Amino acid sequence: MQPDDPRLTTAPEPATRLARLIADREATVAIIGLGYVGLPLAHAVHAAGFRVIGFDVDPTKIERLSRGEGYLKHLGADLTRKLASSERFTPTADESGIAPADIIVLCVPTPLGAHRDPDLTYVERSAAMVGRVIRDDRARLVALESTTYPGTTRETLVAALTNEGGVGEDEIGQRVFVAYSPEREDPGRPGVTTAQIPKLVGGVDPIGSALAASFYRAVVQTVHEVESAEVAEAAKLLENVYRAVNIALVNELKIVFDRLGIDVWQVIEAAKTKPFGFQAFYPGPGLGGHCIPIDPFYLAWKAKSVGHNARFIELAGEINSAMPARVVDRLAEALNDDGKPVRGSSVLVLGIAYKPNVDDIRETPAAEIVRILGERGATVSYHDPHVPTFPAMRRYRFELASVELTPETLASADAVLVVTDHDAIDWRAVGQHARLIVDTRNAVSRMGQTRARVRRA
Repeated sequence: MQPDDPRLTTAPEPATRLARLIADREATVAIIGLGYVGLPLAHAVHAAGFRVIGFDVDPTKIERLSRGEGYLKHLGADLTRKLASSERFTPTADESGIAPADIIVLCVPTPLGAHRDPDLTYVERSAAMVGRVIRDDRARLVALESTTYPGTTRETLVAALTNEGGVGEDEIGQRVFVAYSPEREDPGRPGVTTAQIPKLVGGVDPIGSALAASFYRAVVQTVHEVESAEVAEAAKLLENVYRAVNIALVNELKIVFDRLGIDVWQVIEAAKTKPFGFQAFYPGPGLGGHCIPIDPFYLAWKAKSVGHNARFIELAGEINSAMPARVVDRLAEALNDDGKPVRGSSVLVLGIAYKPNVDDIRETPAAEIVRILGERGATVSYHDPHVPTFPAMRRYRFELASVELTPETLASADAVLVVTDHDAIDWRAVGQHARLIVDTRNAVSRMGQTRARVRRA
């Protein structure tokens, strides 16, 4: 099948050959990084009819995939079973295993460094690895999906392919084509698959952009092609900055309204009745996941590199980062009303995932809350139906396992602290048996008649 895009029909022969492979679903696609972004993408690409190679440096993931075992609960067991049983899917931890791929998509972490500066180590290492294994004369498309600051794809990714990876600089745009297409995963959102979420695509040159758009149109329902990789990178950051700033706004307003004796949740519900010019955001114990706690700082860092301080972003980061400590302060005030100090008190934390109904603990504010409580001398336990043990994180390690939520467990706690309002938690039991509830999520509205003393946080 001939490609429809005139940029591809008149492109250099390697690009037209790759375009035909994409159009005929004969291209092999390697997904680098099989986490919250890469694994659902691998499933979507496979469902579109492509042969898929799944690569991850974690051999445990590869072993579990080979056996058809899931490790991301929100995706369901069927996804990994279907991949494992297919002859068109090959999981591997060996970098040479990605050599047959015509398209390589990088879905690797982009964390922050110790000083909130971008850490592109995973992007650089992955791109260098890709460069080492694609030195033959075949055409390749390399796409980055990891969230990052504008210029990363054109500068950092291409440099890693050519310098460390050994791809010739003159091959970029002639044999090796590069593009950026930001991930837009929302773990746990019911009824929405990767294939249904619109995709942004921008290349480092028109041919790379056309190839990437052609590939993603074969996988997802809607593709919006933009002028450059930089536009796509900036658009992804705008999406996350928008959320971070608005969440910071309601977190700050919550503090003000608390002091005025006004329920912020009622205020938001009232404001939502306006059919235009308002979108509801909600306060909480702090931000979690990869996107909002991390990505805005990528743009703030980039802004400094061109001599500008992104004050809205930095202020939002300060407000949101301060919320875990504020939650503990509110808990201390509530305990103090009962004549108890934090030191020596037993605190049961409900929910440690960063959002409801998933097992995702990336950047969860629960970790900082547990750390501060432990530092102040509290005895901390937790219940989370989705997270049986508190996983080791980059900055936190707790030897904790989820306790059973029984009337005795609730009644024996000096305070029950609601951090994540999972649907699977028995909220009526919480309201009936807890003595003191400190609520960061308005979960009390789900408890019905409650015997506990409730303090908002």
